[in-house]
Amino acid sequence: MITTSALYKEASQFISQCYKELNQSGQIEARLKCIEIEIQETGFYTHTYEELEHGAKMAWRNSNRCIGRLFWDKLHVLDARHINDDDSIEQEILHHIKYATNSGKILPTITVFKANLGTNNSLTIHNHQLIRYAGYETENGIIGDPKSINFTKECERLGWRGNHTNFDVLPIVYSLDNNEPKYFKIPNEIILEVPIEHPEYDFSSLNAKWYAVPMISEMNLEIGGISYSAAPFNGWYMGTEIGARNFADEFRYNMLPKVATLIGLDTKRNSTLWKDRALVELNIAVLHSYKKNGVSIVDHHSAAQQFLQFEKQEEACGRELTGNWKWLIPPMSPATTHVFHKRYDDTIIKPNFFPK
Repeated sequence: MITTSALYKEASQFISQCYKELNQSGQIEARLKCIEIEIQETGFYTHTYEELEHGAKMAWRNSNRCIGRLFWDKLHVLDARHINDDDSIEQEILHHIKYATNSGKILPTITVFKANLGTNNSLTIHNHQLIRYAGYETENGIIGDPKSINFTKECERLGWRGNHTNFDVLPIVYSLDNNEPKYFKIPNEIILEVPIEHPEYDFSSLNAKWYAVPMISEMNLEIGGISYSAAPFNGWYMGTEIGARNFADEFRYNMLPKVATLIGLDTKRNSTLWKDRALVELNIAVLHSYKKNGVSIVDHHSAAQQFLQFEKQEEACGRELTGNWKWLIPPMSPATTHVFHKRYDDTIIKPNFFPK
């Protein structure tokens, strides 16, 4: 655990910046005095909702790996810090899924559960994302998402059983106050999925679909020295995350050979660039399908243009821009974006999200 002196230092840095950005500089001194007293008496301090809300937005703004930060100040912050029982945890997580999905008009959302105040006073969500597909090892090969195999086994150890299809939605697994992990299923009616079709080619034999909202749930949110170990958050997908990674990677769903066959490409030689052509058509299918079904998504060219606007905004506000180049460049045709031709300072600034 962080020492009280280090905690106050982190709090002081955060409160000073937060209140200045909120045009409340005159309240900094009084607020820090209250925090100092609370830390001396309890060993920690409690954020006001306004501090939590702006701190979560700052964390998104400081996320070096995210190309979608232009919309950082549009984040919807749901306060679930009062929740401390199994039934309420389940209801709040399901509420996040329904609220963020918003019938396809996706809302950037974070639900912040109670602060991590030690091993016996914490909440952890074990899923990588709230919605994610299972993966199974069988005698005839892998069914589903290979990346989920280990977590699927953990879910099965807890008693969950899937249908062994390529797109079984995993349950939510969480641990409250260092107790044994528990799981619950997500009702099918609140899971929005998009069937993948192509505007020109017949992709029906792929039987492919993907869920609408990427809700990251395995990161710690840290604001002013206080760590929130359960703070699932989401934006919307950039098309290449699905079409060029989840579907295309050989260690994921590995669909490029199937797509190439469907559209009649010569796969015998690399020099035909069949992988590239199949990759483009697969990404066209993803974007087409999400838009046809009214689900928010952005292509990588538009996302890069939005990031350029974010860069200009940060410069105008006098803030140093940070970013992780390897994560910011799109996985398809990166050299066609300005991001590829720049270099970014990867310094980590808080508030931020951190691996558990």
